[in-house]
Amino acid sequence: MRERAARRRVVVTGLGVASCCGIGKDAFFEGLCSPAPQGERRVPDFDPSRYFEPKEARRTDRFAQLSVAAASMALDDAGDAVTDPDRTGVIFGTGVGGLETLQEQITVLVERGARRVSPFLVPMIMGNAGAAAISMRFGLRGPCETIVTACAAGTHSIGNAYRLIAYGRCDTVVSGGAEAAMEPVGDRPAVGIVAFGNMTALSTSGVSRPFDVRRDGFVIAEGGAAVVLEELGHALERGAHIYAEVLGAASTADAHHITAPAPEGAGARSCMEIALEDASVEPGDITHINGHGTSTPLNDLAEAQAIEKVFGAPAPPVTSIKGVTGHALAAAGAIEAVAVALTIERGVIPPTAGLEQQDPDIRLDIVTGAPRPFTPGPVLSNSFGFGGHNGCLVLAPVRA
Repeated sequence: MRERAARRRVVVTGLGVASCCGIGKDAFFEGLCSPAPQGERRVPDFDPSRYFEPKEARRTDRFAQLSVAAASMALDDAGDAVTDPDRTGVIFGTGVGGLETLQEQITVLVERGARRVSPFLVPMIMGNAGAAAISMRFGLRGPCETIVTACAAGTHSIGNAYRLIAYGRCDTVVSGGAEAAMEPVGDRPAVGIVAFGNMTALSTSGVSRPFDVRRDGFVIAEGGAAVVLEELGHALERGAHIYAEVLGAASTADAHHITAPAPEGAGARSCMEIALEDASVEPGDITHINGHGTSTPLNDLAEAQAIEKVFGAPAPPVTSIKGVTGHALAAAGAIEAVAVALTIERGVIPPTAGLEQQDPDIRLDIVTGAPRPFTPGPVLSNSFGFGGHNGCLVLAPVRA
């Protein structure tokens, strides 16, 4: 391993997740290791009344509800992580913010007139509503920011939160991402689903098949996930349970196309290389890769080509949890970071559901069929988004 530049060490001490395969870390991880759910990838049995009074819930878009729920679970899991609210931040991602509310209120405007449009429309649809709600709910007065980098936003949020702690601005940060863009209005389908369908990004079979030769698009999902990050000494002093250490993070842009990846995953490759450098690890130190693996033809191939170039053959074992979770857009990277932290803690890699016939052009060791035991070491987590946004995180078991 390389020598690392002096900076504060950052660890994960709390996890919260609301996904279609489970709410809460234990149900979620069990879901990752089980057969994929069928049909829509909505969060089942999500009850906002656990986190909001009825009036407050009506004035809060579902993506912000999921943000608060995930953060609440993560802070409960972490225990007494907030010792100084002025040095505790919130960095949260979303891609489309309150799109469900916007769709609903446009329908109100058209059908019922301007006077019936909600006066809470703007605070409900704004992308920073999730981060703001977390900050206000828990009285966190440090930096409160929202990252909007499409499907890389959850990963970028955690990377930015890690830097706030590593370079001394904060001792604790709540970070993650949330997305909810699936709710129909009356007999009208969700506009987000229609739009993705019309651009042929969605699977016509309704099956997420990452890295499979028959993959034909992603299965859209909703969800929210949060991690509590702390400075290592701060966590040790209070006796916190530590899931993993954040060794490094990176962000790059393809500067190529609004939706298609750069040829042969050039931007993804650069991002992975910078993340490894930031983490002071060599490619041979990585024991597992949680791939972006959306089940789209171009993106899966580009990611695989990038991994091959960075790691050679054989590359570390790769999994995509989107075969189970679907693609929760900006929440995906945060959901996957929770999966990585649990994979490290439990020494088990979840399988890539939906993969039955691996694309012969994808020459990777993809974990399929059943969970695979492994000896935890540094793990790379990838996220790539529309606009050419690339994000990578390196998490590892905490070192002495």
